[in-house]
Order: sequence, then C-alpha cells, then structure tokens
Amino acid sequence: MQIAPTKELSPYIKHYLFLENEGALLQKLRLFSDGNTGIVITIRGNFISNTYGTKTLNYPNSFLYGQISTFKDLYLAEKTSIIIVVFQPYGFNHLLGIPANEIREGIIATEDIFGNKHSLLYEKLSERSCLKTKIQILNAFFIDQAAKKLLSNQNLIHSTLNYILKNKGAITVNHLVKYTGYSERHIERIFNECIGLNPKKFGNIVKLHFFLNLLKYKSSQNNITDLCYEAGYADQSHLIKEFKKYTGITPTQYLNKTNRLAINFMEIRSGEIPMSDLYNLQKNP
Repeated sequence: MQIAPTKELSPYIKHYLFLENEGALLQKLRLFSDGNTGIVITIRGNFISNTYGTKTLNYPNSFLYGQISTFKDLYLAEKTSIIIVVFQPYGFNHLLGIPANEIREGIIATEDIFGNKHSLLYEKLSERSCLKTKIQILNAFFIDQAAKKLLSNQNLIHSTLNYILKNKGAITVNHLVKYTGYSERHIERIFNECIGLNPKKFGNIVKLHFFLNLLKYKSSQNNITDLCYEAGYADQSHLIKEFKKYTGITPTQYLNKTNRLAINFMEIRSGEIPMSDLYNLQKNP
C-alpha cells in the first residue's frame, strides 16, 4: 500500500510503502534504483541479503539506503511487515542536511542517523496500531526532523530536476548548463551533494522509469521495440543493455517472472526458496 505523507512533508518525502509477507517461503526480492533514497523499517520478521556471495548479511531492523548504481538482492524470512519511507530525490539532503553522496551505495542503521529518537519511533510503529495511526506517527517524526530554513541551492535543484523529468531523462550536461546558466562543475557538485548521483546517471534512471511506466500500461498493440523508441533508446539492444545494468534482468523477464511490489522493488518469482534453505544461508556467515 502506497500512502502520501502530509502536505508539509511532500518536499522531502515522496510516499510511504507498507508491505506484508504472509508466505511460508523465503522470498527473493530485488531493489533497484529509482533515483531516490529511503528508509526501510522491518516491524516483523527478518531481512537478510546474500549480496556478498556465500557470506550472509543480516540487516538492522531499520536502515537507510543511499543511491545505488545497480541492484541489491534481499531475502524476506518468515512472515514480515515492512514500512519503507521513500524520499524525494533530494529529500534526504534537504531533510537532514547530510550530503547525499556520503551514503551512496550504502546501508546505514537508522539509529546511527537519528540516535535515541529512532528507538522511540520503532517502538511506536511496532505497537499493534492501525494504519492511520502509523502514518500519523511517521508524519510527526519527520516534521520534527524537517529543516527550519531553506537551503541555498534548493530552487536550483528543484527546477533542474523538473527540467530533466519534463524531458524524460533525455538530457546532457550541456543542456543543463544552457538551462541553468551555471557551469558543468557547479551542477555536478550540487547533484552529488543533494541527490548522490551526477546528472547523467540520474537522467538515465529517469529514462528507465519512463520506459517502465510505458511498459506498465502497454496495450496488446504495443510491443517492447515500439516502447523502447518512445522512451528514447537507440534500439532494443540498447534498451536491454541498460535495463539489465539496473535490474539484472530483461524487460521480458521483468514482465513474466516478477511480482512488482513498488516501482523499484520486485519479488523474483523463480527465486522462491523453501524455509529450510534459510538455515543453509545462515550457516555461512
């Protein structure tokens, strides 16, 4: 379930996601970049990853993830309840004043960012309260964290992002130099600080998600080749190369072999694993 935050938080937070796993199998999930950072709060169950080969990583029950350049495979163990706070592309930087490039490719325990306030938030969300109450708790927490003054580069990054979105990611740095009147170096610095990606990489992600949106509403008259040209890719091979770079699978596999939980979060259906295999993973720390 996807819920918008209170209007006061919309400059910082895109939406909240509430996900439930009630199955008896270990689910294989894949997170890939959508140009945003976020916080994952695991209320019930266990979240693990075997990204590092045979070494299993147990995630903290609440963690913040930075911009990622590829994808991360995660596993949900047993019945699980998860809340994901999805920031605006610049939301983490604007809300907390921390440079976004400092957490790029990173997973950071939420308590390392918020201190004791994190424990109180987790305790409140873990109580058996209704969805409406959980949203109120999240809103109150992040309103308390919101910066009291506007950042000096806020107008620049907002207008530039809108320009990139309007052009569906099909931009170059030279386009941005002409549009903003700022130097390439200045634009690169602002993007790395506010978003955690350079403009070219962010534009590529916008283009990919424009294609995903076309794919979502694809009619029987459309084929993938038609959509790839509409999204601005040179040809289908170019699309597949970029698609696999970010998601690890082809567009056809994305359509036929996954359950889409969010725009950048999916269950790999062929990756369902009996619970007994979880213990095999945990024997290889």
